[in-house]
Amino acid sequence: MKQFFVLSPLSQFEVTSLIGLNAPILGHLNITLTNLALYACFILLILIGFHFYGNNDSNLIPNKWSISLESSFASLSSMVRDQIGSHNEVYLPFIYSLFFFILVGNLISNVPYSFAVTASGVVSLGLSFTIFIGVTILALYIHGIKFFSFFVPAGTPLGLVPLLVLIELVSYLARSVSLGVRLFANIMSGHTLVKILSTFLFKLFNLSILVAILTLVPFIIFIGITGLEIGVSLIQAFVFTVLTCSYLKDALELH
Repeated sequence: MKQFFVLSPLSQFEVTSLIGLNAPILGHLNITLTNLALYACFILLILIGFHFYGNNDSNLIPNKWSISLESSFASLSSMVRDQIGSHNEVYLPFIYSLFFFILVGNLISNVPYSFAVTASGVVSLGLSFTIFIGVTILALYIHGIKFFSFFVPAGTPLGLVPLLVLIELVSYLARSVSLGVRLFANIMSGHTLVKILSTFLFKLFNLSILVAILTLVPFIIFIGITGLEIGVSLIQAFVFTVLTCSYLKDALELH
């Protein structure tokens, strides 16, 4: 007799090993392909294919993919210019790549039984911490010792300097965590809700015909929540890149 197994609502966020190789060289060398690495490769291939297909060099009339890419590039370029200012062209490729990586990762996680890459703390906090380190190094390279004036607000009384420096330092260090926590917390909470509701609705549809008919009403609401999650995927990618631009501006101008 066949049985249908419904995955746990949290299974979408579990990093599991798919293929492992233990080699008796260099001590105990362990090479493992996880679902996290596999989906990260999927995102890379999707982005390469999307931009390759949207390439307009050999077409007289641009296709829909090319138009959408040009529109996305123009929107991101405008956002980066407004946030960073005159130095925007240097950082635009990084912001553009970051936005699409997070966006595609968020959208893939909306597919049933897929893996939520951006809801993994390793990815989101890794991106956040890497950006924090890069921004700090950039600020030190540009401003040198003057960078530490960032922690002393202008016009601060001498007696309050130690306290305000401590507060500003804690606030600055919190950036390395808050950026990633905001991303994976929003994605995880929304997807967990969708998973729980879908499991509950599936069980209701299998009870009886009358219950299945009555379940159509909450099912329509569930479809609306799913659409909202797709919107959240776009919003979170945009928020992440906007905050990254804000941190870059602080590093460049010490605001």
